[in-house]
Amino acid sequence: MIEVARYYSPVEADLARLLLDSHGIQSFLLDTQMSNFFGGAMTPVRLLVIEEDLSEARTILDEDHSG
Repeated sequence: MIEVARYYSPVEADLARLLLDSHGIQSFLLDTQMSNFFGGAMTPVRLLVIEEDLSEARTILDEDHSG
């Protein structure tokens, strides 16, 4: 798995994960508990996808932020 994005809000990270899921891309959130523990200030939540989905996942996430 490879990191596609980092979020300092666990809620924002989960919304991104759900967006990818709605496009058929499986993803995984890493460090959610550490981010909650430190309030996101020190440890971001990392969104991971399989390497084959990386380009499409980036495109989906970029389009979501530009709209």
